[in-house]
Amino acid sequence: MSTNDITRVPNPRVPAKSSVAIYRLPGGGGFLWGVATSPDRTQDIRVQTLGALGVIDGYLKDAGLDRTRIVKAEIVVTDHDNKPAFDEAWATWMPANQGPVRSFVQSVMPEGDLIEIIVTAAL
Repeated sequence: MSTNDITRVPNPRVPAKSSVAIYRLPGGGGFLWGVATSPDRTQDIRVQTLGALGVIDGYLKDAGLDRTRIVKAEIVVTDHDNKPAFDEAWATWMPANQGPVRSFVQSVMPEGDLIEIIVTAAL
């Protein structure tokens, strides 16, 4: 769905929310916001992290962006003790010296989800 300045990619499981929203500034540029969980919710935190990051890669690619355009990442997990495993997976995915500001919080999530990643990227 698109208006002149905002494009939304509806969430396939929850039609009342978007998986991606893009806002284009009047003079050029703008922002992409995306949220992802792993396609495979049967795996451990490392595999779910890589799965969610793969979803993020798809969002970026569809917008003509790459990982270096991410300026902020919000990480939500079900168990804060999984941070070392997350950090390991993240380090293999994010180019060195290109990491965004990042937060890491614990929350209750739907059964099977161990992680949710929300990113903001510059167009």
